Amino acid sequence: MTQPAGVSPHALKNPDASASPGAHMAEELASQPDIWACAASLHGEQGMLPRHGTRIAVVGCGTSWFIAQAYASLREQRGRGETDAFAASEAFVDRDYDAVVAITRSGTTTEVLELMDRLRGRVRTVGVIGDPESPLVDLVDDAVTLPFADERSVVQTRFATTALALFRASLGESLDDAVSDARQAVLEELDPVLVASDQFTFLGRGWTVGLAHEAALKMREASQSWTESYPAMEYRHGPIAIAAPGRTVWHFGEPPAMLASDVLATGARFECRSVDPMAELVRAQRVALARASARGLDADAPRNLTRSVVLGG
Repeated sequence: MTQPAGVSPHALKNPDASASPGAHMAEELASQPDIWACAASLHGEQGMLPRHGTRIAVVGCGTSWFIAQAYASLREQRGRGETDAFAASEAFVDRDYDAVVAITRSGTTTEVLELMDRLRGRVRTVGVIGDPESPLVDLVDDAVTLPFADERSVVQTRFATTALALFRASLGESLDDAVSDARQAVLEELDPVLVASDQFTFLGRGWTVGLAHEAALKMREASQSWTESYPAMEYRHGPIAIAAPGRTVWHFGEPPAMLASDVLATGARFECRSVDPMAELVRAQRVALARASARGLDADAPRNLTRSVVLGG
């Protein structure tokens, strides 16, 4: 497996406790363009994913669930087979699926482990996992491990997007534009007015609905901000009521007709760019980190959160 420059598995297992607050998140989100390019080249790992034409379910928890939503939507849009996405704790997998794909950075999340154990011998299972030494590796039929994308920060950035880059490449997509746009997103200066917004609502359509949910989660986790997320066409069915001056509505991908003008009429800021939506997620991650820093918060160790949710019996 190709190892991206500057990413050390040893360092991932031995975090530097003296690092400044948010330093790991900053480093990890900035590494995404190179790591996506690496994922796009992993043809062997892409070949371990369910073949085209099969009927599958994709499961995960938190961030991984939102990536599952994006992958499921893309796979169906590309005509590669019926694909459903579930939170692992609420997965309806007894539906004659040909395979079930589990996404998990740590490979230790209780709900995912329990679900994969229940499916052993009944349906093919594939794990997309950050930690190759985790218990999930031995529970699934095929383990796609991405140790170069694992992270020290509790707040996920690059593992989730690298998994999605792998999925997109497996569907025949070129990641060249995404990588190029992400390089720009990592370097550009953030608008201080955007960073200082009172509230954020993230929107998307199709596969970018999952990215909108993930952007909102990043903002909540890292900076304790008030954020919401919806499918774009649902936004005017009620949620637009909170739009107001000083607040931001942020759309990933091509927005529906008239949405921008409807948002601007409320006095809220409408944020939308003609770039690859994964690169726009990188910019949202940077805004979340900037807000955390401005509030004196450590995005690497957010309140009430741990790297993996391991539940008692």
